[in-house]
Amino acid sequence: MKDIDIHLAADQEKDLAAHLLASSEPWITLRISEEQCSKNCHDSEYYLFIGYKNEKPAGIILLDPKGVAGSPYIKSIAAFPEFRGQGIGTKLLSFAEDFFRGDSKHLFICVSSFNHRARNLYEKSGFNAIGELKDYIIQGASEILMHKGL
Repeated sequence: MKDIDIHLAADQEKDLAAHLLASSEPWITLRISEEQCSKNCHDSEYYLFIGYKNEKPAGIILLDPKGVAGSPYIKSIAAFPEFRGQGIGTKLLSFAEDFFRGDSKHLFICVSSFNHRARNLYEKSGFNAIGELKDYIIQGASEILMHKGL
């Protein structure tokens, strides 16, 4: 896959990102509304980046610079449906690592226990499971905290 152009999201792109998240897994199963996704995407404490491939929005990544004990946390990551399985997630994860490298030795992300495809991606990218939060968002599912050293 050719490189994607990744930049900070403008306001209209934040709305696009919120819609993508709310209409995708795991947010559907976790019952996280578009309103909550929009609130997160517009939060000035977070960095929302959007990646374009061939001038089309391909994926987003929402970063919290002080998310876990003051270390950066990937709050959300998603690819637009037509770009899934094309390496967009890998590129966005690598972007986040580069973005925080030099300022932090750690990077964290959570993955829902039922989201096997995402967990495989994170593990292939060097993240390791370090904790489990059972029934954290919905009953019967866990959130798995994952870590990668930078």
